[in-house]
Amino acid sequence: MKKIKWVAGVCSGLAAAVLTFTLTVSSAIPDEFSVVEGQGFAINSGLPISTVSVDGLDRKAGDSYQVDVKLMGVLPVKQVNVDVVEQTMVVPCGTPFGIKMFTEGVVVVGMSSVDAEGGSINPAKEAGIQQGDVLISIDGKECNSNQDVSDIIEHCDGKTLDVELQRKNMTFHVDLTPVKSASEGCYKLGAWVRDSSAGIGTLTFYEPNSKVFAGLGHAICDVDTGEILPLSSGEIVSAIIGGVQPGKVGAPGELRGTFKNVSDMGVLATNGETGVYGILDSLPCQNEAVPVAMRQQVQSGPAQIMTTIEGEEPKTYDIEIEKINFDEDSPTRNMIVHITDPELLEKTGGIVQGMSGSPILQNGQLVGAVTHVFVNDPTRGYGIFAENMLETASGVQNEMEKEAA
Repeated sequence: MKKIKWVAGVCSGLAAAVLTFTLTVSSAIPDEFSVVEGQGFAINSGLPISTVSVDGLDRKAGDSYQVDVKLMGVLPVKQVNVDVVEQTMVVPCGTPFGIKMFTEGVVVVGMSSVDAEGGSINPAKEAGIQQGDVLISIDGKECNSNQDVSDIIEHCDGKTLDVELQRKNMTFHVDLTPVKSASEGCYKLGAWVRDSSAGIGTLTFYEPNSKVFAGLGHAICDVDTGEILPLSSGEIVSAIIGGVQPGKVGAPGELRGTFKNVSDMGVLATNGETGVYGILDSLPCQNEAVPVAMRQQVQSGPAQIMTTIEGEEPKTYDIEIEKINFDEDSPTRNMIVHITDPELLEKTGGIVQGMSGSPILQNGQLVGAVTHVFVNDPTRGYGIFAENMLETASGVQNEMEKEAA
C-alpha cells in the first residue's frame, strides 16, 4: 500500500512538473508568426517543441493558417496563427551616421527652484509638471523650441498660464503661474527644457526601392529622463569614426566620430521603440541585398555583425547568438549576442556605444541588429529581431505612399 501511494505521489509530482513546464513554454511562444511565401514553418527556439501544420507551403501572401505546437512532439502546448507574407529584400549597411533631431514640443529635463522675494519656490512643480513631461503649448502658443518657452514666460507679466502637457501617452492641461526671480528680475518657469538631440549611431538597412532606412535598433531617449524624444523633424548625415574608447567591465566604451561636412543623407520620419527610420536622399552603401529573416528562423549559433570601427567602411566580424527571446514586451532585446572575433575584441573590447544598429547576419539573411551592451561584460549584449525593425520601416513606407497618393 505504501509503495502504491509512493508511486502515485511521484506520478502526481511528475504530472505537475510537466504541466508547469508546458505552461512556461506556452507563455514563451508568441500567438502569431509570419512566414515567407513558399517556406515551411518551424520555430528555432532551442525548446523541445515541434510544429504541426497542413499545406502551409501552398499558401500565398495574404493567407493565414494555424499551427499546433507540441512539447516533445506529443503534448499540446498551444495553437499559433501564421500569416503568409512576401519575401522582403533589404541592403544591410553597418555604416556610421550622424543624427540631428528636433523634438515635437520641448522636454522637461529637470526642475529648478526660483529665488522669489518671498523665498524659494518652484512654479512648475507646484503646477504638477514633472521631469519627462513634454510641453506642447503655453497659453495657446506652440512650444517648438527652448526659445519659444523662454519668450512666453518672460513676457507673461506674472499671470497664470494654461499649459498643455504630454506625459507618456496622455495629453492634459495644467495652470502655471511663473515667478519673478529676485536676482535676475525676470519671470521663470522653474524647469529646464530641451528641444533637440544629436549623436552618432549605425545604420542597419535600407529598402532599395523605397529608400526607407532603419537604424540604431532602439529609440533616441533623453539623457536626463530616459524618455523617448518625440520627433518633430530631423535629418541624418554621413559620419566618420576617428577612434574607439574600448569597453571594460563596468565602463562601456564608445565610438568617437564626427559628422562629415556634406549635405544631408536623409530625413528622419520616426523615432520609436525599435529605432530611427526615414527616407534616404543618397545611398550610404551599395552592398548586395539580402532577405529579412522571420524571428522563428533565427538560430542559436554562429553569426556575423557588420560594423564600422574606423573611417567609413564597415567590416564583418564573427559573433555567437547565445539565446533567443520571443518576449513581445521586450522588442529590442530579442537575443543575447557574444562577440567572438579576435580583431574586434582587441580593438573595442566587445560592443561599444555607437555600434547600436549594427546588422546581424546569419545563413545569408539579415536576422537582427545590435542594440545594447552588458555593462558588466562588454563582450555580450542584446540584439533586436530584424523582423521587428522591418515592421516599423514598412509603416513608414505606407505613410509615404499615402502622402504621395
